[in-house]
Amino acid sequence: MYNKEQLERSLSLLGERLEIEKSPLINLLVCGGSALIITGLVNRATTKDVDVVALGYPKADGGFDIKESRPFPDVLQKAAQQVARDLGMPEDWLNPGPTDMVRFGLPVGFKDRLITRKYGQALTIYFLGRYDQIHLKVYAAVDQGPGKHPDDLLALKPSPEEIESAARWSMTHDDSDGFKMVLKDMLRKIGYESVADRI
Repeated sequence: MYNKEQLERSLSLLGERLEIEKSPLINLLVCGGSALIITGLVNRATTKDVDVVALGYPKADGGFDIKESRPFPDVLQKAAQQVARDLGMPEDWLNPGPTDMVRFGLPVGFKDRLITRKYGQALTIYFLGRYDQIHLKVYAAVDQGPGKHPDDLLALKPSPEEIESAARWSMTHDDSDGFKMVLKDMLRKIGYESVADRI
């Protein structure tokens, strides 16, 4: 498990390794515990990895397109493995686990809420903002059950309106009756009974 200082060190070293490899600029969209810790959105002590939800590709107008992060570009994979060896971390400390979210669509307007950090000349990380983390955490809390996801969700102190938006968004990723039933049950358990009744 890694705290904020260790996460920052690993990402800084990753940026340095990419520069050594003369990598073009790598843009990563990061969510989950590492994003919550580094941005200070929640007072959470540690996380086990860095979840890369997408890769960002710059456009001529100054914006960027996003694509699934699996597989990582070779230069990124090589640099991440070297960081793992240097710091004694597991090889999958940087992982594309949540990238399926890109296929189904991230919350509308997420690019306007990104929190940007540069780690040298070759690495920029865009951490998903609070509103978007709420959405992903609602989905993860239903998908993976009790534990860190509901805890993170409550720590973000979402309003009923934010929870309802997140719940409706999560149902676009899984429209099954079973998912909706578990979603409603989860919302009631964490104190959002009125939202559960509305969706």
